[in-house]
Amino acid sequence: MTAPPAAPAIQGVIAYPVTPFDDTGVATASLAAMIERLVAAGAQAIAPLGSTGELAYLSEAEFDAVIDTTVGAVDGAVPVLAGVSDLTTANTVRRARSAQRAGVDAVQVIPVSYWKLSEREITEHFRAVSDAVDVPIMAYNNPATAGVDMSPALLVSMFREIEHVTMVKESTGDLSRMLALADLSDGALPFYNGSNPLVLDALRAGAAGWCTAAPNLAAQRCLDLVAAVRAGEQDRAQRLYDSLKALLEFIVAGGLAATVKAGLELLGVPAGAPRRPLLPLDEAGRAELKAILADL
Repeated sequence: MTAPPAAPAIQGVIAYPVTPFDDTGVATASLAAMIERLVAAGAQAIAPLGSTGELAYLSEAEFDAVIDTTVGAVDGAVPVLAGVSDLTTANTVRRARSAQRAGVDAVQVIPVSYWKLSEREITEHFRAVSDAVDVPIMAYNNPATAGVDMSPALLVSMFREIEHVTMVKESTGDLSRMLALADLSDGALPFYNGSNPLVLDALRAGAAGWCTAAPNLAAQRCLDLVAAVRAGEQDRAQRLYDSLKALLEFIVAGGLAATVKAGLELLGVPAGAPRRPLLPLDEAGRAELKAILADL
């Protein structure tokens, strides 16, 4: 009988912090405080430089500053999963190597391109990153932001053929994609939910974790939701999800960086404005978010 796959090192609630800015660039002291807050709240991994962290709008020096600050603030308490994606393979490799040197536990790669990429090009992009590092790679599928859609069959083939591609974050909001990843890999490929409104169904379907910005604003409720599903407490899980649903839908619809930063400010945690061309949440949005947070 074939042994079941080993549990992945990264599980549970994977919290995606924002990147706070000041007049000089990244506000590293504020960032460290935010990350320490997430770790203290119980987040099971920290993932800097996702969409929430505004990776696409950072210079290389700022990228390195966020990685160094995050690794230092976490101080080994939980795994660090760093976003390293860039338009070019060369700079994605540079960022992955820099993150590994800084001490991250894994990197997250989403293929981003002006031109539509073929499956061969996507595969070679991931292979180049894998050849450059010795840490696990999470392949991140989010065609809504990257313009590149990786099919379950392609993701499973890279998992089988590329050494360090060991997990997938699926953010299309299509549960059938996650089920296909499990089916095509015979359950060997860990998949993670990156679609906040889909979280309950994804966890019930076997997602290894929830990649989310929501813990910045409601950490305990997010942790309780995952714990309830894991414990088989489905009624409690449904109630927790129902209580979070308005927040989860709002932060996605309004843009993660803008909404989460506004929410942190409403909670008394200085987060600053997102970097242009992103704009701060408008007054109507702030009022709606304030009401949602009050209900929580």
